[in-house]
Amino acid sequence: MEENKNRFQWRIYFAEFLGTAILLLVGLSLVIFMFGEGSPAAQLIPNFKLRQTITGFLFGAVGMSIALSPIGKVSGAHINPVVTLGFRLMGKLDIRTTLGYIISQLAGAVIGCLPLLLWGSLGQSVAYGATLPGTVYSTMTVVFGEIITTFGLIAGLCIFLGFRKIRRFTPFMIPFLYGIMVPLEASISGTSTNPARTIGPAVISGQWEGWWIYWVGPIIGMLIGIIAFSFLTKKIETAKLYHFESDNRRFFKTGDNQNLK
Repeated sequence: MEENKNRFQWRIYFAEFLGTAILLLVGLSLVIFMFGEGSPAAQLIPNFKLRQTITGFLFGAVGMSIALSPIGKVSGAHINPVVTLGFRLMGKLDIRTTLGYIISQLAGAVIGCLPLLLWGSLGQSVAYGATLPGTVYSTMTVVFGEIITTFGLIAGLCIFLGFRKIRRFTPFMIPFLYGIMVPLEASISGTSTNPARTIGPAVISGQWEGWWIYWVGPIIGMLIGIIAFSFLTKKIETAKLYHFESDNRRFFKTGDNQNLK
């Protein structure tokens, strides 16, 4: 029994590792193609804001696809440490599982970014998609940008997961959310909302400027979101973005309050 439990736990951690790796590999390849120096994307789509909108939408679509995939069925497709911490604060995950998720996400982010080196000078020109503070903005403005955008992410998740009638549409909200947030905020902080998304390209590019912002801002944004929507978090039954019917009650808290301890 214990062996089966441990096997499943490693399975959900691997799902988070793989999901985060795919998110960064595909998502940041889109960023490099769209904004890398010398890329044909600038000629195909001359309007910079339009390219940001398309990139944000497609990046979100990658996350959506992971949530809908078998990966999401296994782990819930958090692929973001602050999403995992949010579910922990809602009481949907225990501490051990939460830590396992976060470690898996960070490791997946780094491994998923290694193939980005194959982009060569095109990738180097945009630091392989690293999120960096805007040079004309104060540190507090950049932090505030991450707080606002992460709050938007958590608010969206709480609203969609909290209402049963729209719950199944949760993954489909993500591309539209980032399609809006990226052109509005990317020039300030890069619209990370995800410490793993920031750490991956930072490791391969060596660009660590303001790295702490991408922990502090998202965590604060998440905390505000969970508090603001606490009336809805009580209605969220499990730590998943999709595949709600396939919960394993040893790991995901459900309506009957069964949870791994």
